[in-house]
Amino acid sequence: MPRETGIEVTITTVGNEPARAFVPFPLPPSPALEIDGQLQASLDRALTSLGRLDAVSTLLPDAHLFLYSYIRKEAVLSSQIEGTQSSLSQLLLFEIEEAQGVPLDDVEEVSSYVAALEHGLKRVREGFPLSNRLLREVHRILLTTSRGSDKQPGEFRRSQNWIGGTRPGNAVFVPPPPDKIEDCMADLERFIHDEKETTPILVKAALAHAQFETIHPFLDGNGRVGRLLITLLLSTHGILKAPLLYLSLYLKQNRPRYYELLGSVRSEGNWEDWLAFFAEGVSSTAESAVASARELTRMFARDRAILQEKLGQAAESALRVQAALQARPVSTIARLAHSTGLSIPTVGRALDRLVALEIVQEVSGRKWRKTYTYREYLRVLNAGTETG
Repeated sequence: MPRETGIEVTITTVGNEPARAFVPFPLPPSPALEIDGQLQASLDRALTSLGRLDAVSTLLPDAHLFLYSYIRKEAVLSSQIEGTQSSLSQLLLFEIEEAQGVPLDDVEEVSSYVAALEHGLKRVREGFPLSNRLLREVHRILLTTSRGSDKQPGEFRRSQNWIGGTRPGNAVFVPPPPDKIEDCMADLERFIHDEKETTPILVKAALAHAQFETIHPFLDGNGRVGRLLITLLLSTHGILKAPLLYLSLYLKQNRPRYYELLGSVRSEGNWEDWLAFFAEGVSSTAESAVASARELTRMFARDRAILQEKLGQAAESALRVQAALQARPVSTIARLAHSTGLSIPTVGRALDRLVALEIVQEVSGRKWRKTYTYREYLRVLNAGTETG
């Protein structure tokens, strides 16, 4: 049923042009959500899919190896939604200081997202509450690049922003005025901590994300912090042993519907359709992550078997290099020598064998300081991150 989700207030902007800004009511929605059988089934499927993802993460040889690359894939996708053109391969190259010719501003921005995400996850694992203070910390790290340094990193905005259009007067949506931000975010924090009534975690994550995007508390980076909020909420509640659920690919692929449903929540109080969309996103994303984890597990085992069969006594060093590339699928001879404890000549010979077996690919084209990728691993990770 239609419900009011907030009030409009008149604001005066530059040039004394009046505009209407939207101030959301605190969560949970009132009247209460109408979760019918179909919506409940969608939420149940999402929880089942999360259970499968949690189970498969325990079967991985080392879930942290998968997590390292998976977090970086999420960083690329979340940043692409905001307009960056950096690819996963470029980010991995950047992290080994081999990023010649890549769009440096873009890849630095994605790298900052990785740092912000890892900081937030570390804090909640250590027991720090998911709070406005933590969101500001994450935002400060996110905007450490030169492009974000003038956007009040780590602070709630002190000026008006808007979405779409050239000014608040012709914008698609105008978030709350700056003097309402502290109250709105305090209300959101109380909801996150169930201070009014307990809300199931998936429902809470869906509502909190939409509310955060409506408040738009920062001058820049709201979309990325809003997507991080989902991951931090699920991690805080222990839904997954490893934080392997990231919705950016789903939101990127369904961007028009995503924005349409956020608008419907604000204008009509249509939380139920938004919840159904969110639940479908969790289900499809979790199932995709399960499929990727299983594919990588099979691939690593297959490649180990190939090396043992084809290389005989020379397999030992090649297997150590292959294991190191599972941890970092883009690397150099020097870095592989450091991580494996092998000599540089031994690593070089092992890589030559891996290249000959088409397990590894040299991608720099240089005679010296060559860069190698674990071909199939990178192909699996790159799915959905292609630009252009």
